[in-house]
Amino acid sequence: MYDYNLIIRQSSERVFEVMAPRVSPEDLERIKDAFALAQEKHAAQKRKSGEPYIIHPIAVALIAAEELKLDANSVITAFLHDVVEDTDFTIEQVRERFGDDVASLVDIVTKKKKDQYTITKQGDNYKQLLDSLHYDIRALMIKLSDRLHNMRTLSSMKPEKQMKIAGETDYFYAPLANRLGLFDVKTELENLSFQYRCELEYADLEEALYQDKLANFSRLEEFTHRCERLLKDKGVVAKVEVFYRKPYSIYRRMKQQGVDFKHLDNRYYVRVTFDDGVDDMMTDKAQALRIYNILTDYFKEKPGSFMNLIDQAKENSYQCLRVMLLSKEGVWEDVQICSDDMVAASKIGCMAELGNNIGDWIKRFRRVLQDIAEQGTGAQLLEQISAALYYDDIMVFSTDGKSFILPLGSTAIDFAFKLDEETGLHAHYARINGKLKSVKTPLQRGDCVEIGTAGRYTAAKDWLDHCSTYFAKSRIRKYLSTVEDPMVMRCPLCRPLPGGESIGVKDDDGRVTIHRRSCAEAIRLASKYGDSIVAVDFKESKKIYPVTVVIHAIDRDHLLADLIDHITNVLHLGIDALTTTTTDALVDCHITFFVHSVSELVRVMRHLYQIEGVDEVYHI
Repeated sequence: MYDYNLIIRQSSERVFEVMAPRVSPEDLERIKDAFALAQEKHAAQKRKSGEPYIIHPIAVALIAAEELKLDANSVITAFLHDVVEDTDFTIEQVRERFGDDVASLVDIVTKKKKDQYTITKQGDNYKQLLDSLHYDIRALMIKLSDRLHNMRTLSSMKPEKQMKIAGETDYFYAPLANRLGLFDVKTELENLSFQYRCELEYADLEEALYQDKLANFSRLEEFTHRCERLLKDKGVVAKVEVFYRKPYSIYRRMKQQGVDFKHLDNRYYVRVTFDDGVDDMMTDKAQALRIYNILTDYFKEKPGSFMNLIDQAKENSYQCLRVMLLSKEGVWEDVQICSDDMVAASKIGCMAELGNNIGDWIKRFRRVLQDIAEQGTGAQLLEQISAALYYDDIMVFSTDGKSFILPLGSTAIDFAFKLDEETGLHAHYARINGKLKSVKTPLQRGDCVEIGTAGRYTAAKDWLDHCSTYFAKSRIRKYLSTVEDPMVMRCPLCRPLPGGESIGVKDDDGRVTIHRRSCAEAIRLASKYGDSIVAVDFKESKKIYPVTVVIHAIDRDHLLADLIDHITNVLHLGIDALTTTTTDALVDCHITFFVHSVSELVRVMRHLYQIEGVDEVYHI
């Protein structure tokens, strides 16, 4: 039988103990007052486990205070985060007792009850949190504290409730913690989610990791001791430890690489950690490089394995030098060299920056989430959130040496939009490490990228399948919405052009497909569903359409050059494809180019007829 009164007293006192050195006596009293209010208002409530409800707000406040190092008002909010939602206490009463700042934070983390949700209940909650980025990032930190404790106590829930909460965590909260640089929080959230979603797979991986640790213990102990001795002999004091990756990380890597546990590389890594204050004359990077030099003087280094994640930090701000070293048993060991401060920063992420103004990466992340919150509507918001809260990233470079961080799996299209919107919309080709490539080409860490643009080339619908970033996807959709009506489509068979003789056929969902009046499919539909035929005004716009013409001509010198010159230089149209065959001095040429309308196509065909040797021109 639990002594809940003792648990409540000890855990609340722990919050006060943690906060006392960081806040003024007045703020400490406000924190104690918030606990007293929460205890009073939640007195009659119990959790699903049967324990007093107040244990949850205390636990959230302790996570906010001890694990995330939040300020006084954030801890007060953590105590009060369910008071407005679950009791008769109002936001205005919170404001009167604790001030505007606390009231604002409590309001943000309080789920709003609605008769009808814009997206879904969860989707609206996500958007509410993202909207808070206009004002303060602390609301997200408090919500993560709340979610972390809920996940730690999820065993008391029914299976269907466990799946709902675990699914939300895996989709939104764990990736959010990752982007905020909260490595420990991210790792715990994703593993708890995995444990409740896929209990058997989680248990299998836990057992496999346990057996792997037993099998490799002696070898890894010898390797780490050798590293420590090498460093000590050179006067460097450092800890060398082995860290096995958690089940969810292993699971995700297995899926990405298409291998089983036995054949998965990097099931663990070796971390070499040094004290920042050992040598005040050396920067952290210089000390890390010194350790790297000592270790690589003894161990063989895998070619191409060195990664400088100090100068080229990941988007979540994780820093280290990383290299693969060959142990005497012939195993490549993943070694990460970092300072104590780097390790500490990886635990509290963005909160490590708050004392010195929020870091650049947090500013970028805030802008991304604000953009989502402002533009995201309907079910599309969930996709936009997913694109913004990616797990892993790469660093690539422009030809002038500027670095850019993109999600793993990004293409040159994403890079083009990272430069600016106009470059993205008119990206024509890419040069990756000096080689000419399609803009749809996936990028790798360290690539040097140049984007070529052309005004007549604009974003196409299929680009949405070849980009990863939210910004690229949103700007492509925005552009397409100005040139395409989602309720109006062209027939893929007859491919009508603006200004031609066209007719529309409306389907049951209200979408209209435009056909040429001569289209066999339009004639068939008109005979069967006469009431679905509607008039359309298919006008010329900035949008261009590919057309193909066939040219029959008598072969002569420079015939092909004259054809190309007329289309590109005289008529200023872009050629997309060209094929030509010559048989017995007779030429058959297929040219695909872009026009705005039927009248423009007719004008082109008239020009082509005037070229010497051309006998026939017709449109396919």
